[in-house]
Formats: sequence, structure tokens, C-alpha cells
Amino acid sequence: MPDDGFVQFNKHIIEYMRGVYVLLLISLLGYAGRVGGQESVTITQCYEWARANYPQIHQMGLIDQTERYSLSNVGKAWLPQLSVSGKASYQSDVTKLPLDGDKISSLLPGFEIPSLSKDQYQVVAQVDQTIWDGGSTRSARALTRAEAIANREQLESELYALNDRVNQIYFGCLLQDELIRQNALLQKELQVNIERIKAMMDNGVANQSDLESMEVELLNARQNEIELRASRTVYRQMLATFINKPLTDQVVLKTPESPERSLSTQINRPELRALDAKSEWIETQNKQVTAGLMPRIGAFVQGGYGRPGLNMLEDSFEPYYVAGVRLSWNLGKLYTLKNDRRKIEVSRRQIDVQRETFLFNTRLQLLQQNTEIKKMTDLMRGPRSARACR
Repeated sequence: MPDDGFVQFNKHIIEYMRGVYVLLLISLLGYAGRVGGQESVTITQCYEWARANYPQIHQMGLIDQTERYSLSNVGKAWLPQLSVSGKASYQSDVTKLPLDGDKISSLLPGFEIPSLSKDQYQVVAQVDQTIWDGGSTRSARALTRAEAIANREQLESELYALNDRVNQIYFGCLLQDELIRQNALLQKELQVNIERIKAMMDNGVANQSDLESMEVELLNARQNEIELRASRTVYRQMLATFINKPLTDQVVLKTPESPERSLSTQINRPELRALDAKSEWIETQNKQVTAGLMPRIGAFVQGGYGRPGLNMLEDSFEPYYVAGVRLSWNLGKLYTLKNDRRKIEVSRRQIDVQRETFLFNTRLQLLQQNTEIKKMTDLMRGPRSARACR
């Protein structure tokens, strides 16, 4: 197991060692490895199986789909945009020629100056094509990718917490196995003592109360064995459910090797990668704000049918079209620019605080665990040295 900041894993190693190190001192050998003909399972395998079986892992595929659809939508901003509109209106007045109709009629009998109808109708279809958008599409694409990466890293950090639950169950199984093994040794020792007391009673150097006391201890040990086996069954059923694998009595859970040295102070955790991804996301938002201040250039073609058409003096339904290039620049975003920058800066500081808090707490845990590992290692080396001397 690499010591690259797996704090939760080592925390449960310490708890397991604290709970059974006295038993290990008695046996002097860790309960590990493969029993002949039996299948063995490691805690690393349990991590992988639990991750694959956990329902939340399917969210990774949903994040990928969301990113793919969003990028597709962003790319379509460069496609021609078609819009259709219609209008019917009535005006209180219309455009008129500045001529005296009576004088013209007297000079040119039969000639009438045309006038427009006050009720007007218009249907327009327009196609717009972006030529330059100030970098908005590029920044939107980068923002979509950064958001997807941030979501993936956040999910990874949440799935990493799953290892802690696997540790609790896995080491619970190991503890029950060790306690059952030590209980069997205790029962064997008690049985030997009972036979010894019986022999002493035959020689008159022990009495019935000594025998009954030892038999009570043996009965308590047997009752404790029943409880331990029931607890072991529950733990193994929980682990089997978590990893979605059958765990029969023939499956041996291998004990992870305890660290021979202190944990590395270098912290490499998914939580830090998630915070880094959020920082990148915020920087991309800052670029998008800048792109929003740029002008837009586009071409357009407009075709319509209405009364009047482009000739305002022709009071009839006529088709028409208009084509050209348009420059637009929304300067209203300057009003909110300063606050937008400030909001991004606040978000950046929040992430920095979260990172500092996480590193502070993790370093404290590492310090505590290094101390515990050193203490347990020293305790276990003592009896081994004593046995070697014998």
C-alpha cells in the first residue's frame, strides 16, 4: 500500500493494531498470506470492487454525457441562426409627400398623390452568421471542459471516502478472525488446565472449587466464541455486499503489511486535485467575463413580405430583402464588470481557505498516525527480540 497520503487507510491500520497487538504479541506472527488451497483477497482488491459496485460510480458517465452535450451546443453557436417574425400594426399617421394636393390637381387634372394605409403588415425571415464573437465561444468551450473536470475530481474525492468504509469492515473482519483464533488457544489452554487440576485432585493437592472455576472460564470462552463467530459472519456479509463478491469461509482476507517507516509528509489526495480543478474552473470564468466585453461582428440576410415593402410610397404587398454586415458592442456589461471580478476573487479565496484547512487537518492526522505507528512497531519488536534471544 503506497503511503501517498492514504490517511484513512492508515487510521484503520492503527485502530486494528491497537485492538489486536496484544494478541499478535502472543502469536508473534501476523495472520496473513494464503492458506494452502484457499483463495485470498487483499484490501486493494476490495477497494476496486467496492468502487465498481457503488451506485455513485455511474455518475461519472453522466458527467461525460453532460460535457459532450454542452460542447456540442457551444459549437453550434457558429452555425447560421434563423429567426422569423411577423407584425401587424395600425398607425395614427403615415408618411406623406410635402405637396399641396389641390394645387397639383388644378394644374394636372386627374393626377392624385398616393397615400399609405395606416394599417400595415410585415413578415420577416432573417439569417445571422457570426464572423467574430470576441472569444465567447472559445471561453464557453473551455469553461464547459473545466466544469466537467471539476465535477469528475469532486466525484473522485467522494469515491475515495468509500475506502474508509471498506477499511472499517475489512479490518473488522480481520479482528474477528484473530479474536476467534485466540479464543481457540484460550479454550485449549483452559482444557489443559482442567485436566491438570483433575490430576491434582486425584493426588489431593487441588479441590473441587478449583475445577469448577476453571470449567466456568471454559464455558465463558465457548459462549464468547459463539458471539465472535456471529459477529464475524455479519462483518463478512457486509463486506460481500459492499464488493458484490461471495466471501465463503474458504476465502482468506490478507492482512495488509504495516508500514516499516513513518508515513510520507507529502500529501497527494483526491480532495486536493478537486480543489485544483475548481481553481482552474474559476480562472476560466474570469476569461469568459473578459470575452463578454468584446464586440461582435456578424453578417445577416433578411427577406420579408409586407405592406409597404422597402418602397414606403408603394401601398401594396411587396417582397423585399436586405443583406449586410453588423457590428454590435454591449457596453452595459461594464456596469457589472467590477463586481464580477470581485465575485471571482472571493471564490478563489474560498478555495484557498478550503485547501489550507484540508492540509492543516491532514498534517495533524499524519503526525498522530506516525506516532501511533512508531509506538505499535516498537511494541511488536520487543517480544520478537526476546524470542530471538531465547
